[in-house]
Amino acid sequence: MQGGVHFHRETDPNRASPPRQLPGDVGAFVNRRNEIRALDAVLGRERGGTSGAAGIYVITGTAGVGKTSLALHWAHGVRDQYPGGQLYVNLRGYDPGEPVTAEQALDHFLRALGVAPSSTPARLEDRSALFRSILADQRALVVLDNAATVSQVRPLLPGNPDCLVLVTSRHRFSGLVARDGAHRLRLDVFSEQDAVRLLHTVTAGYRVLTDTDTDLSELARLCARLPLALRIAAERASSRPLMPLDELIADLRDESALWGALTAEEDDESDAVRTVFAWSYRALSEAAARLFRLLGLHPGPEFGVSAAAALADASVSVTRQLLDALTGAHVLEQAAYGRFQFHDLLRIYAAQQAAQYEDEEARDSALARILNHYLFSLARAISRIAPMDRPVPLPEPYPDVVGEEFTDRATALQWFELEQANLVSAVRTAAANGQHAVAWRIAALMRGVYVSRNPFQEWISVSETGLASATAIGDQRGQAEMHDSLGKAYLQSQRLDEAESHHREALRLRREIGDRYGEGIAVNALGLLDWRRRRLADAEACFQKGREIFHGLADLRWEALLLSNLGMTRFDALRLDAAATDLTEAVRLCREAGDRAYEGNALFYLAMTQRERGELEAALSRVRQALDISRTDRLTAWGAFWLLELARIQRALGQPGEALVSCQEAAVAQRQIGDRNREAAALDSAGEAYRDLGRFTEATKFHRMAVSLYRETRDRWALANALANLALALSDVGDTEGAAGCAAEAAAVLSGFADARATAQYERIAGLLP
Repeated sequence: MQGGVHFHRETDPNRASPPRQLPGDVGAFVNRRNEIRALDAVLGRERGGTSGAAGIYVITGTAGVGKTSLALHWAHGVRDQYPGGQLYVNLRGYDPGEPVTAEQALDHFLRALGVAPSSTPARLEDRSALFRSILADQRALVVLDNAATVSQVRPLLPGNPDCLVLVTSRHRFSGLVARDGAHRLRLDVFSEQDAVRLLHTVTAGYRVLTDTDTDLSELARLCARLPLALRIAAERASSRPLMPLDELIADLRDESALWGALTAEEDDESDAVRTVFAWSYRALSEAAARLFRLLGLHPGPEFGVSAAAALADASVSVTRQLLDALTGAHVLEQAAYGRFQFHDLLRIYAAQQAAQYEDEEARDSALARILNHYLFSLARAISRIAPMDRPVPLPEPYPDVVGEEFTDRATALQWFELEQANLVSAVRTAAANGQHAVAWRIAALMRGVYVSRNPFQEWISVSETGLASATAIGDQRGQAEMHDSLGKAYLQSQRLDEAESHHREALRLRREIGDRYGEGIAVNALGLLDWRRRRLADAEACFQKGREIFHGLADLRWEALLLSNLGMTRFDALRLDAAATDLTEAVRLCREAGDRAYEGNALFYLAMTQRERGELEAALSRVRQALDISRTDRLTAWGAFWLLELARIQRALGQPGEALVSCQEAAVAQRQIGDRNREAAALDSAGEAYRDLGRFTEATKFHRMAVSLYRETRDRWALANALANLALALSDVGDTEGAAGCAAEAAAVLSGFADARATAQYERIAGLLP
């Protein structure tokens, strides 16, 4: 191959069409003609070729004024003009719980756009860049609902002016207008005429035609002409067709007087909304009202029927009927089939009712039921997603709480992705309410998915909360699990000092409680730290100790894993015969244990060993077996790393063009995953392929990129190798002075290592030293 770097992304093969994420349009939408005209003008400016400033529109206004309704109604009307699809996210900026972060929203968008979850970058800026790249040649509509801060919005903005972004917020977002060229549309309450028209429209066909405009005007006034309150009031009037409207109004007026007596002075709109909420709530059946207020205790923003049933301590069939009643009364929204959510104001109101009408014992029981529902459902999901993981010990389940069941790994992963925000909220809620045994266990179980996806910020935050809970109740097993989780998160994010601290504490705790299995895991983790730091003798000692522990426990899978780690360490020490023996046995044991992931890893290191022994055809066969496993089992991160060995073998076989293709594919995948260190390795390997092709200028460019990344990740060993490669490439282009400088820096770094490979690398560049 003679071309430059081509960028590809791994996409989900099951996604064949553009995303269609808009929630349903609002029924009986009325008025807002001026606002619709203003939004229509955006399309006119786009067609006229105006710059991307017209691509962002912020709809602002008070709570309950209908911002979301307007945005969705208009979006449905123009969606056909956006063939690239429609993306929607509720950023929940005003919910009582945690808002949706830009990282979480981008994860949601990228999956909808076909990016495989394992290929989603870890860092916010990388996710945002990938999002912009995918939409660069698309005409898409993006709706960012209920945004509270500019930091939630800005990373979600496509760079393509053919895309249109609608933002709804209670804030004015002056910074977005000034810096990003956004247009702003302020939404006010309805006029009296339009409020009456809405009441007429919603109640048409349900009530006898005796309601006068005077009565409807009074009802609109009591609702402060806010669309949210008007729709709830109209639904109440529709459900009582024979009750005179003036009696309903009197009832609402009495409710208003009650609120006036109970609340401090606030604005009329807030009082009106609370009044209508209370008026509608009191009209619910006892069972529906109880479910409404208990749902206010749900830890997350959205929930399914089974979660609601757990809160209510009722059957799924009964709960489904009650949810229908709540959505019919417009105090609950159906976000998607089988999924429900509150308007943020109603969620706060529901929680207030729970605090007022449910005693402490009832609230604690409801919270225990919902947390148990998520704990036991997650445990079943992880048993499918990561069946080789040691199960987290679970407490006795709360009576009559039924968790979700999963038939296979795919359905378990789908459930996890749907409930991930709720699971994070469940950890925080459990910790805040003294349910510490549940908090650390949910956090520990989530590690089973985090470890293959690297959402570092969330992973570390959840694990720290879990650790605090385990510490609060003196649960040493829980503390060890959380230190292990934090150690893994810090190791995989290249924060090695923090990783070592947590893994050493996990080891201490596990030895203290006599957890031999956990001790073996901690010893292996410390060996990996020594290996990354190039302390090969220490790493070998750890891996040998860990192998002995798992051999004694007759744990075939972990013994194979430790043997594989021993092999890679001996390979790095240039003890190739010993490495080949270890890795051949590791492959056999992995196959016997049924662990395909670590079979692939052992095959990868065996291929490296065979290549250096000159057994190129055998090495090629082994690495292709590993890559087959990565594709079949969707081990994206490992497969991207294993591709680099295919590239090295291809170079050794005299196929530098094919090697370059492998390097390019690996580099793009690692960038998407967010592993800067392995991205640098792919770039450095690409530079070597360019050197073999005789394209020395391109080689220097790629080696420079690798050096820059390694400086960022502070990987001294990899930096020394990349500097050596850059020195050789600079020599090839005749830059003697530059080659000498890089060789001198590489030699200085190599002096900190005392192994055979460091000596060999020094000898490669000795002739270039000044």
